[in-house]
Amino acid sequence: MAQMMTRLGIAALAVAGMAATATARDLTVVAWGGSTQAAQKKVYYGPFTAATGIPLLEDSWSGGVGVLRAKVQAGQPNWDVIQVESDELHIGCDEGLYEKPDWAALGGKGAFMKEAVSECGVGSVVWSVALAYNADRLKEAPKSWADFWNVEKFPGKRTMRRGPKYNLEFALMADGVPQADVYKVLRTPAGVERAFKKLDELKPNIVWWTAGAQPGQLMASGEVSMAASYTSRMFAAQRDDKRNFQVVWNGSIYAIDHWVVLRGSPNRDNAMKMVQYMTRPEIQKQLPPLSFQGATNLEAAKQTDAAAAPSLPTFPANLAVSGSLDVEFWVDNIEQLTQRFNAWASK
Repeated sequence: MAQMMTRLGIAALAVAGMAATATARDLTVVAWGGSTQAAQKKVYYGPFTAATGIPLLEDSWSGGVGVLRAKVQAGQPNWDVIQVESDELHIGCDEGLYEKPDWAALGGKGAFMKEAVSECGVGSVVWSVALAYNADRLKEAPKSWADFWNVEKFPGKRTMRRGPKYNLEFALMADGVPQADVYKVLRTPAGVERAFKKLDELKPNIVWWTAGAQPGQLMASGEVSMAASYTSRMFAAQRDDKRNFQVVWNGSIYAIDHWVVLRGSPNRDNAMKMVQYMTRPEIQKQLPPLSFQGATNLEAAKQTDAAAAPSLPTFPANLAVSGSLDVEFWVDNIEQLTQRFNAWASK
């Protein structure tokens, strides 16, 4: 009997060990890939592991709160720390998809831009989408979204992100709506109709992109001459590939991304440690010169290398001619406008 109990005990321990091996995994951080994630790896990921001894894996994604919802609902999500856009932050927060950050451990809410503070996430970067063009292909520099729509004066195809966000705003600006009034107009049925009607004009000349690296690739290949692109990607192409890509800040839209920790993460404590590490001013200040995105920690913003400032969305001259993404509008309308956009784009 004793021998049987011993054998059963050993077998039980073996099964438990197998289960632990099957479920245990390294801390996993997920961001947007490309040059930005390469900068994050250099500034955040490697140094974090070196400082804490906590190993980590990295992955990339293209967004969509449905992806995160499915992981949380399935239990034991395989992602821990994720970089999300503001609408994904707010929708996911309302649905209880994220763990709550400890703001005291982060240095207090007052240490950050007010837009970077929420009950479910911590601001990671300030980024921008703007008109960009290949100066090797255009004899004259475009200056506005009206120029982006003018394929006779500025020949060549354009590339835009496949989805309604940004594109509806850009369409209204191209149609003469001042940037300050864009969301006022877009909140009306007539405004939405006006935006889609304007997109109809450009549709034959649009190549859609779904990943942030594609605008640069499409311009480099000559398939398009202009893009609605993340500004960070354009400046990275200038630096890394010596591309003559230029950014038009006029009419650009800036927003904040956030670090969130998925609810039910088996690595919750280490995930929180990582978020705290990445948002420390002496760490975060190193990212803008490499990623061409603005800091969210106020002290980090002050300490950012001044030489990098003109390439950042947070540079005063750039802010003066740009507008903030209306997160509330997109939280309220993203699903219905995405359905309409997809139906329109597929025709």
